[in-house]
Amino acid sequence: MTRSFIQTLARTLRAPLAALLATAVLAPAVQAQTGELRIGYQKSASLFVLQKAQGTLEKRLAPLGFGVKWVEFPAGPQLLEGLNLGAVDVGYVGEAPPIFGQAAGAKFQYIGFDPAAPQAEAILIPKDSAIKTVADLKGKKVALNKGSNVHYLLVRLLEKSGLKLTDIQVVYLPPADARAAFESKAVDAWVIWDPFQAAAEKATGARVLADGTGVVNNYQFYLGEREFVAKNAKVIQAWFEDSVERGTWLKNNLRQAAEVIAPLQGLPVDVVELALRRYEFNVKPVTPEVAAGQQKIADTFFELKLIPKAISISDAVAR
Repeated sequence: MTRSFIQTLARTLRAPLAALLATAVLAPAVQAQTGELRIGYQKSASLFVLQKAQGTLEKRLAPLGFGVKWVEFPAGPQLLEGLNLGAVDVGYVGEAPPIFGQAAGAKFQYIGFDPAAPQAEAILIPKDSAIKTVADLKGKKVALNKGSNVHYLLVRLLEKSGLKLTDIQVVYLPPADARAAFESKAVDAWVIWDPFQAAAEKATGARVLADGTGVVNNYQFYLGEREFVAKNAKVIQAWFEDSVERGTWLKNNLRQAAEVIAPLQGLPVDVVELALRRYEFNVKPVTPEVAAGQQKIADTFFELKLIPKAISISDAVAR
């Protein structure tokens, strides 16, 4: 990494973290650390699955004396719990899990974010459903993973249609169980994210009742355990850089990336490719505008009594 790159990053993004990392990277060489970067990931997190498959991060961290351990979680809320319990050092989740985690006292920092991907989450209905609009969900059973991004999506879409969460029957289920309930018609609708969304569309003919377009951003966040981030700036920077490079390669080689990722996710290549098209992979340090968006979600969840206390997102943003 060149001095000009670091200086440009700090100047362009105006992120305190960038300045911190610039200092660490440009400092005189010291004795290499030895350790392990434990990464919490979800099988649905395609970029992380790609990094794991290609081994690029392991190669980048080797000169720093660090290895990599990949720890899989079923969804973001469980990953945050793992981060809070010290099972992993860093992770990648959507907008809602960090808010629930911070409200529960998790000690983490926002390190970076991927751009908005509002089409990568949606309310799905069966192909033969009589439901036509979000307003038609009144009194209906709607499945979702509690504390995930789609929790906020549902709140906003209902609000836009003049409804509240109490106007529907919310059924909290993890993705696999929700898919089964959806296919058996034990629920009337399913709020879900990609690639589960794409898989249901392709396999069952599920229809998108509404996605996040014009309603939510659906950012994806890179998080780190607070103490680990403070002590391992070079490792965090290497992870950050590898994520930028792999994300760029992925978007420029969608079909090839899908072919690598698909067998690891247990999904058909065309399903993975569809999901990849709806995500953006271009990690940047968290901006004040993005933090403000997170604060709006946190305030909404507090008002709905979904979290036990009000929180300040700025307390968890890397300085």
